[in-house]
Amino acid sequence: MKVVICGAGQVGFGIAERLSAEDNDVAVVDFSPKLIQQITEILDVRGIVGHGAHPDVLVRAGIDEADMIIAATLYDEVNMVACQVAHSLFNVPTKIARIREQSYLQPHWRDLFSTDNMPIDVIISPEIEVGEMVLRRLELPGAFDTVSFADGEAVVAGVSCDENCPIVDTPLHQLTDLFPDLKAVVVGIYRDGHLFVPRSSDQMFVGDIAYFVAAKGQVRRTLAIFGHEEREANRVIISGGGNIGLYVAKELEQRQKGAKIKLIENDRDRAIKIADNLDRSVVLHGSSLDETLLLEADSPDADTFVALTNNDEVNVLSCVIARRQGVANTLALVNNAAYPDLARSLGISAHVNPRQITVSKILQHVRRGRIRGVHSIQNGLAEVIEAEALDTSPLVGKPLKEIGLSENMRIGAIFREGELIIPRGDTIVRAHDRVIIFAMQKAVRRVEQMFRVSIEFF
Repeated sequence: MKVVICGAGQVGFGIAERLSAEDNDVAVVDFSPKLIQQITEILDVRGIVGHGAHPDVLVRAGIDEADMIIAATLYDEVNMVACQVAHSLFNVPTKIARIREQSYLQPHWRDLFSTDNMPIDVIISPEIEVGEMVLRRLELPGAFDTVSFADGEAVVAGVSCDENCPIVDTPLHQLTDLFPDLKAVVVGIYRDGHLFVPRSSDQMFVGDIAYFVAAKGQVRRTLAIFGHEEREANRVIISGGGNIGLYVAKELEQRQKGAKIKLIENDRDRAIKIADNLDRSVVLHGSSLDETLLLEADSPDADTFVALTNNDEVNVLSCVIARRQGVANTLALVNNAAYPDLARSLGISAHVNPRQITVSKILQHVRRGRIRGVHSIQNGLAEVIEAEALDTSPLVGKPLKEIGLSENMRIGAIFREGELIIPRGDTIVRAHDRVIIFAMQKAVRRVEQMFRVSIEFF
């Protein structure tokens, strides 16, 4: 597949890294010679210095033969025009744009991005995607990574195994005997910097991070089995009143009528503006690194402290301060890929990575085959993929134990006619089932092939 990526920043780099590793023909366009030099030195991609919306620059990138353009520059308008040029002049089949300004995304302007106006096939809004991830973490504070699949009927969650986890040192196959009616299965384990798909004889140890797939109605029970019975956050302190912080506060006001929300914003003008946009939240002006201000926000009585500023270091340090003042759960927004492990070592309960969330959303539309959803795990070491099984899929019609799946992938759930099925060895996948698979990066291409339409289908 030939892909042109506009923007060599964190998101553009992340997409280029994943696609080039899978032997796709990738060209990256950016106005910064420094960024282009960096990306071409590290990745096997072609780099073009220039404006991402200019036709002559896109031609140098090979747009006339491209299957897809991904416009992920810092500027919405450049992204939109790049997609328009790709459509109008070069008839590129798939056009994806990152758009951050919420005004463009208002429901009453939905026709703006139609084929007759500004033809963009997929719009990625990082603020909304990240905000929704934060809200899911607040709903399930025992998990540090959560995403929904199968129309919300299945949840994939990551959970830390600490000293209070009662099922450590227990072979996974025994968990099935201990909890026969539990609709959940462990699909991945992260241990000492290494992620792997566990076998039934494997067991979890203290310090591990386990990833499981569970029916939505049994997620809390599954977390309790892991020793996490934290309640949904009701008293929340938010640090940072940017687009993400404001979105989270507004949604909390609407979704949890009894929630008590305090928001800290360092910029006075911004604090006044967001105070006018919120109904029940208390907005405080100042730095979240100020211990006195955190106490003024009643941090010792808070359920969760959420740091959403645009500064990783401020987010991490303010979470440490809040935890020292008695906040049980803390969540930090971090862009630096090296910070998640540091955050965990400092006792921070969870983190969100905007780049990883945006990359996951884009990959959902890049993956070949009948792919309905994608979520990246541990900075791309693995992916959780939801795909629709076709009549020609090698998964269909045979018991799973006879198919011989790669040791680098595991089926976590099957969604069939509104029912979620946790697979066993004798489970048979039917055509049109939606299958949720945990796959190590080296197995992702194989997953795509299993769900592609073969020529015999026609």
